[in-house]
Amino acid sequence: MEQRDFSFKKYAWQQFKKNKPALISLYILIALVFIALFAPVIANDQPLYCKYKGETFYPAFSTLVNPSKLDSVVNPETGLAEVLQFDITDWRKLDLEKVMWAPIPYSPDKGDRYNREYVSPFDEQRYKNSDNQIVAIPNRLRHIMGTDNIGRDLASGLIHGTRISLLVGVLAMGIASIIGVFLGALAGFFGDRNLLMPRSKYYFTLLGVFLAFFYGFGVRKYTLANAFTSGNGIWELVISLILIAAIIVGMRLLSIVFKFGWLAKEVSVPIDTFVSRGIEILNSIPRLILIITISAIFVRSIWLIMVIIGLTSWTGIARFTRAEFLRIRELEYVQAAKSLGYSNFRAIAKHALPNALAPVFVSIAFGVASAILIESSLSFLGIGVPDDVVTWGSLLNLGRQEFEAWWLVMFPGFAIFLTITIYNLIGEGLRDALDPRLKS
Repeated sequence: MEQRDFSFKKYAWQQFKKNKPALISLYILIALVFIALFAPVIANDQPLYCKYKGETFYPAFSTLVNPSKLDSVVNPETGLAEVLQFDITDWRKLDLEKVMWAPIPYSPDKGDRYNREYVSPFDEQRYKNSDNQIVAIPNRLRHIMGTDNIGRDLASGLIHGTRISLLVGVLAMGIASIIGVFLGALAGFFGDRNLLMPRSKYYFTLLGVFLAFFYGFGVRKYTLANAFTSGNGIWELVISLILIAAIIVGMRLLSIVFKFGWLAKEVSVPIDTFVSRGIEILNSIPRLILIITISAIFVRSIWLIMVIIGLTSWTGIARFTRAEFLRIRELEYVQAAKSLGYSNFRAIAKHALPNALAPVFVSIAFGVASAILIESSLSFLGIGVPDDVVTWGSLLNLGRQEFEAWWLVMFPGFAIFLTITIYNLIGEGLRDALDPRLKS
C-alpha cells in the first residue's frame, strides 16, 4: 500500500526542502520574480497616487497603459487650466496636497540634474522643492544607492535590471531547452541504426535542411538585422523558423515522387552521429567569442542577445537528454510500447520523455545562471544590449569608467553574484532531489 501511494513529485519536494540553502534560494528567486514583475510600481519617479488642486491622479499606473497620457486641472482661484503630461511632469515641483511615492521614487532612465557626477549614498543630496528652492533632499527622496555621472538612480536601475536579467535567463534557456531536448531525444532513442528511412527521403531531407537554413537565415539576414533594430526581431525570427520548417517538410513530400528503385530502399539514418558531432563542433568554439562575433554583425538588441545565447547553449541539455534516452529506451515499459505497435513519436513523447526530464531540469537551472552571466559580461564590455536598456552589466560598466564610484561596482556586482549563486544552489538542490539513486 505504501508503494502504491508513493508519489515521486512529493518525494522530490520533500528532499528538496531538506536542502536549506536551496530552499532559501528558491524563496529569494520568488522575491526577484516579484520585483521584476512589479518593477514599474517599485521604482518610478511618478507618484502612485496624488491629489493636486482638488483632482486625484494615479500617474505611475496611468503611464503603464499610455506613457504620454495628458490630463488637466483647473485652478479654482484663477479659473485657468493647467495641462499635465504625466511622463515629463516633474511631480516634485508641484504643490501636491496628498502624495504616495513609489518605494524608490526614481526611474532608471531619467537623470537628476541636482545630483550628477557620481553622488555617493552617503553624500549630501539636493533637490528643488515646490517653491523653486534648491534645498537638502528629504530622506524619503534620497538616492539610497547613489547616482551615476548623469544623475540616474542606481537602486532604480538595479530593480528594472532584474526584469532584463531574469528574462534573458528564462527565454534563452527556453530556446536552448527546446533544441536540446528535441535533438537529444532523437539521438538517444534512435541511435545510428534504429531510424530507418527511404534513400529518397533521407537525401531530400538533408538537402532540405541545407536549403532551409540558407533561405531562412542566409538570404534573410539583412531583414532579421533590421527587424532586431526596430524591435520586431522575434516576429521575423518566427517567420524564418516557419520558412525553415516549410522547406524541410516540402522537400520530404517531394521525395515521394522519387521513391522508386534504388531510392526506395530503406537505410539507417545516423542521427546520433549528426547530433554528437554537432555538439562537439559547437563546444569546440569558445561560446563567448562566438556570441561576441555574432553580436558584432547585427545591431545590438536585447532580443538578439537572448536568441544567440539560446542557440549556443543547448549542447549540455542535449547531452543529458541523450544519455537518459540511451538508458530508458532499453527499459521494459518502452519496449512494451514498441511491442504494442505505438508510433515512435508516442513512445518518445508519452513514455520516454517524462522519465528523462529530471537531469534536464538541473541542467536548465545551471544554464539560466550561465545565460545571466553571459548577458552581464556582454553588457559590461559594451557590446550587449543597447545603451538605453538598463541591465546589471551596463551598470557595472559605469563603475569601470569611474573607479572612485564604488557603489556602481559593489551593488550591481552583488546582484549578479546573488542571482548566479541562488540558481546554482537551486540546481544542486534539484540534482539531489531528483536523483533516483537516492530514492528508498
